[in-house]
Amino acid sequence: MKLTSVLFATCAALLLAGCAAYDGAGLRPGVATEAEVVATMGTPALRWRTPEGATLLAYPRGPMGFQTYVAEISPGGRLVRIANVLDEKHFAQIRPGMSKAQVLHLIGPPYAPWSAYFQRRDELVWEWRYCSVWNEASRFDVLFDAATGHVRSTQSRVENCGRGECWCS
Repeated sequence: MKLTSVLFATCAALLLAGCAAYDGAGLRPGVATEAEVVATMGTPALRWRTPEGATLLAYPRGPMGFQTYVAEISPGGRLVRIANVLDEKHFAQIRPGMSKAQVLHLIGPPYAPWSAYFQRRDELVWEWRYCSVWNEASRFDVLFDAATGHVRSTQSRVENCGRGECWCS
């Protein structure tokens, strides 16, 4: 086998391994343990328990990525599922009056440098980057009443990249 073929095969294998670690591909529900999820995907940005005893692990892939993966681990310690939670289905579940913790548990942590406080409105804004159903790079904002820490409203917008819109790749 030529050296270039060996190098190409090695690079391809490393690229595939990197993709698996990114989104948890290759981790089998019902088989993989929490330790295997963490070994594959890294240390989660956020970890919490549900009332049913499951553990949820959040893996934001920003700021330039479009996903936050949440891995659900059963009370018995096995992977139940891994899903991207930055989508319109999850955003639609955010309602006025929800707490910051409820938002974090639904769509994971925002990208901190994009968060902003607006003194005149006494409003805190958290922001996430996501890929819309139209394959457009977009931003989703949750606006909180800063005094109460509860959701006031949400908004989404398509990113503007200067000459037209940005597309997800």
